[in-house]
Amino acid sequence: MEDVLEEATGRALQSIQQRNSSLENPQQVAQQVAVGAMIFHDLKHDRRNDVAFSLEDMLAFEGETGPYVQYTHARACTLLHKGDWDSGAFAVDLTDEEAWPVVKALAEFPNIVQRAWNDADPSQVARHALALAKAFNAYYGKVRILGDSEHVKARMTLTWAVATVLKEGLRLLGIQAPERM
Repeated sequence: MEDVLEEATGRALQSIQQRNSSLENPQQVAQQVAVGAMIFHDLKHDRRNDVAFSLEDMLAFEGETGPYVQYTHARACTLLHKGDWDSGAFAVDLTDEEAWPVVKALAEFPNIVQRAWNDADPSQVARHALALAKAFNAYYGKVRILGDSEHVKARMTLTWAVATVLKEGLRLLGIQAPERM
């Protein structure tokens, strides 16, 4: 297991350095990504199903992987940092139609956690984190969150909620959520 973790950390480090060469603590983040990738890969599947082990697949920053969810969390944190987010500045006047899949996924989180607990099935939390990450990335691709819009505060509130729920979902799975990647 140590050899696999060491190889996974090396691969994650290489990928992170290609994406963000100025990251302050790349070795620490690479280890968080490697461990998170392995845990997430195991927990995203129903425990009754067979799982194929592929280090390359589980370390991908795209697709149904832990690094994808971690990267989405880091992206949301970066937006909050760039937007100089003030946690006391919530706004709920969001009118973006594109935000509804994100809002629905956020609203489902408490029920998902309860159902995962009742069913002793952490894959429900992992699959929900993936769904939320996909919904947020689709929203991010369609709507400019930062800028001159009158809805920036509401969009930042939505971004904060996504970062918070992704971080909590990852925490429940035993995975760290780096703020920069």
